[in-house]
Amino acid sequence: MSDEDPGLSEPHPRIARIAPGRFTLSLPLPERMLLRSLLPELKHLVETRDPTTKRLFPTAYHDNPELEQEYRSLMGSELANGRLVAVSTVLATIDEQELALPALERWMDVINSLRLVYGTRLEVGEDPPVLQPEDPDASAYAVYEYLGWLMDQAVRAMTEDLAGS
Repeated sequence: MSDEDPGLSEPHPRIARIAPGRFTLSLPLPERMLLRSLLPELKHLVETRDPTTKRLFPTAYHDNPELEQEYRSLMGSELANGRLVAVSTVLATIDEQELALPALERWMDVINSLRLVYGTRLEVGEDPPVLQPEDPDASAYAVYEYLGWLMDQAVRAMTEDLAGS
């Protein structure tokens, strides 16, 4: 989604850089509530290694099951713990107005993880379908699109040149 999207455009970005390593977080209450409602589910999915998290833990050794198993036994818990720490960080900072770079990086991890889970559930391909409002997947696609838009906001904030602003 672009900044011009009439459903999500705002005069001010949701996430913006205000100084090196410092960012504002300007999420309206409904968006904070949406994210807050998604976090326990993501935590549960990661803890239980639900199949919808397969894109969060991609295969490292496609052609060697033995090496893949060894990799999973060595790194699986560390990868999952990193995701859980990110969820905890977002929960702890969801009502903040300002974030430091490490917190924003955790936010980006969570937003991306949620988007990957939704994309997996919806079997999103190159060309997402055009849905009617009554379609049972319409609200899930709306969340998926919102997460992509919010990630774009975070990336723009991270890469914004302060000298040019």
